[in-house]
Amino acid sequence: MIPSLAALAIFGYTPSGVELLVILIVALLVFGRRLPDVARSLGKGIVEFKKGLRNVEEEVERSSAEPAKQVPAQPAGTAPKSLEASKPAEPPTA
Repeated sequence: MIPSLAALAIFGYTPSGVELLVILIVALLVFGRRLPDVARSLGKGIVEFKKGLRNVEEEVERSSAEPAKQVPAQPAGTAPKSLEASKPAEPPTA
């Protein structure tokens, strides 16, 4: 098992260029057949993430560019029409 580079850096040891090359060659030998698939999946994930960010940015710009919709004020003591329609009918009084 190859220790991670971050763990080695904690102990004050950073591998040189030749050691990194050896680690890379060992990784290629062990994971050689799966590396293209992993890289392809990683690339697709990054592209999808960027598309999502772009869509969010466009939506924020669109919503900030639109003027705020003004809602007409209701006189005191009256309910909006949408609430009046949803009230249950009162039973007739005799």
